[in-house]
Amino acid sequence: MGKYNFDEIIPRKGTGCIKYDAPDRCPDNMQLWIADMDFKTPDFVLDALRARLDHPVLGYPSTPASYTETISGWLRQLHGIDVPAELIRFIPGIVRGFAFALDALCKPGDQVIIQPPVYHPFKIVPEAKGYEVVFNPLTPIYDAEGHLTRYKMDLEHLESIISPRTKALILSNPHNPCGIAWTREELAALAQLTSRHGIIVLSDEIHCEMLLDGRKHIPYAFSCPEAAQNSITFMAPSKTFNIAGIVSSYCFCLSEELRDKFYAYLEASEIDYPPIFSVIACQAAYQHGTEWRAQMLEYVQGNVDFVDSWLKANLPEVHCVRPEASFLIWLDCRALGLNQKDLVSLFEDKACLSLNDGAMFGPGGEGFMRLNIGCPRSMLQEALERLSHAVNG
Repeated sequence: MGKYNFDEIIPRKGTGCIKYDAPDRCPDNMQLWIADMDFKTPDFVLDALRARLDHPVLGYPSTPASYTETISGWLRQLHGIDVPAELIRFIPGIVRGFAFALDALCKPGDQVIIQPPVYHPFKIVPEAKGYEVVFNPLTPIYDAEGHLTRYKMDLEHLESIISPRTKALILSNPHNPCGIAWTREELAALAQLTSRHGIIVLSDEIHCEMLLDGRKHIPYAFSCPEAAQNSITFMAPSKTFNIAGIVSSYCFCLSEELRDKFYAYLEASEIDYPPIFSVIACQAAYQHGTEWRAQMLEYVQGNVDFVDSWLKANLPEVHCVRPEASFLIWLDCRALGLNQKDLVSLFEDKACLSLNDGAMFGPGGEGFMRLNIGCPRSMLQEALERLSHAVNG
């Protein structure tokens, strides 16, 4: 297998990627925002794509049985769960997936619960489609020194906001942007509450292959019997193997009642028909990616440790909320004493760093910035030095 090189800096400007070529971003800034990584997409994925491109005809593809069988085997290997291949469906992106699920299972005017601060399309998409979004804000947890360490779900408040129009809850598991790997107990408690009220849980688990510090991902649907019967789960290899440009998401549903409705909706519009390169990239990643994934996670863990220790030693006003999963760090900048506009300006204009504005993730995001650490460590060191200079002069 050999040692993969995650220290290599790969120029990406001019490749048509949002991260580096978006017109609303300062091109001279370091781009540490949108959640794709600056690591090279692994060769075994690129080689599989090149091999297919060696054939001169790109006609309508036939989806092989090995596609869903490969996903089923990966889920068994990685998470220890048994999802029969026939229950797995391709989805053209997870955001589109939960949008389709809402349309298939709910009606405009229904209420959808989200738990901010959370991935912003959870609010934008349902509202644009005519659903009412209701907030159940996460509760912050602090250590003895007053540092934010984690969040928990406020189930008492959740139950208080449920009405007869409440039909769905969109779950981020692991949670983006806060990096929370929800425990089995937390997920089961949520499942029991939502099940009592007939609420469908749409579980976005796109970061589930990237747990840190030896943690194990708990898929919501497998947290307890109630969860299996009131949920649709969405996953993808795209974050893990850095193939976000190839739409490779999929879903599974263990409830026959929900599955019949949702899958009929997908089939009616051929939404679950995967493009040729989605199948090839997903199979290559899951068939050959075990060692690459392990080395990538080890490097990302090292990046977490580096950012955490560097900030403590050099810029303690900015606190690293250590993620339990993924390559995104929730930076607590409240000790700087800046309003959100000035905080964003500090990063964007003074430090020349493009991060995600914490306020975009909803209530509770003010005073925070989201940092993408899926990049060579030398880039992170430069970014932190720029930030320190901007703060301290």
